[in-house]
Amino acid sequence: VKVVESGGGSVQAGGSLRLSCAASGHINSGYCIAWFRQAPGKEREGVATIDSDGYTTYVDSVKGRFTFAKDSANNTLNLQMNSLKPDDTAMYYCAADVMRFQCNIATRIEADFAYWGQGTQVTVSS
Repeated sequence: VKVVESGGGSVQAGGSLRLSCAASGHINSGYCIAWFRQAPGKEREGVATIDSDGYTTYVDSVKGRFTFAKDSANNTLNLQMNSLKPDDTAMYYCAADVMRFQCNIATRIEADFAYWGQGTQVTVSS
């Protein structure tokens, strides 16, 4: 399975960005895809998940601002990030698991995901 992220960049607070994740290989049936982020000097944290049925979960700090959804036309999974805050500044990583079971950002940990992208930087200035 190969995972490739795109998108990211620099915006001012209140702005929007969209991150895309393309997962290819043996991931056509049940899966769990997650976005993690890591800010300088901080531990990596889970941001959102989506499973193969389209069920999504979010960490509390992004609820109501971020939306994780499938783009079937482009075969990507997109994280739309609105009302961005400086605290959202981090390297964002897309991760894939070929098991859909309990795809929830509250319970999944990094070790559950075998396949990772290279990361994409998001910088939000105040």
